[in-house]
This record gives sequence, structure tokens and C-alpha cells, in this order.
Amino acid sequence: MEKHFTLDRNGGGPDDSFSLEPAELAALCRDSKAAWQALGKVDYGRKSSEQGNVKFRRSLYFVKDMKAGDVITGDCIRSVRPGFGAAPKHYESILGKKVCVDVQAHSPVRIQLFVE
Repeated sequence: MEKHFTLDRNGGGPDDSFSLEPAELAALCRDSKAAWQALGKVDYGRKSSEQGNVKFRRSLYFVKDMKAGDVITGDCIRSVRPGFGAAPKHYESILGKKVCVDVQAHSPVRIQLFVE
């Protein structure tokens, strides 16, 4: 952003009529800084107030028993409630992986259960 500055708007310069005077420039700087700070920081982590809501979220669960070394297919996992397993956004990346331990049906999918 470009903003013109002048010590006196009545100085007669070509840009003086639409330029900021010192007090206005100070206010622009102060308010811009406040607006920037109001944006905050991005945090996708679960907040303490959301801990109780995990049961209402969806997550991935095994829907059939699997033995170590079995390949995960679309009929092995589903997105259901509660949210104690891996997030549904991982569904596609989990397909085709092998489980490294035996898992029981109705247990949550955990990323550490896979062989890379």
C-alpha cells in the first residue's frame, strides 16, 4: 500500500490535498498494527473446551478383524463416531497400507498401526 505524507496539507504541493498529516499517519500506523495483531495465529489443535466434544466427531475405525500384514482396503475401515481414531481426512492415504499388528473390528484406526 502506498500512502502520501505531508507536513501541511495546505502547503500547495501536487499531492498535499490527499496526503496524510503527521497525526493521521501515526493513527494509520497504530490502527494497522492493532488490526494485524487481531488476526492472531492459526492453531488447528484441539482446544481444552473441545475435549468433551470428541465423541461427536467422526474418525476411522476398523470394521473387520485383520491380521498383521493384511492390506487395508475400503471394506476394512469406515468413518464413524466417536472421534477417538485417525481423522477421516487420512482415509485415502491409509488405503493400501499393511497393518503391522493384529487388529480387532470396532477398534479405532491409529497411524502407528501401519507398515510404511
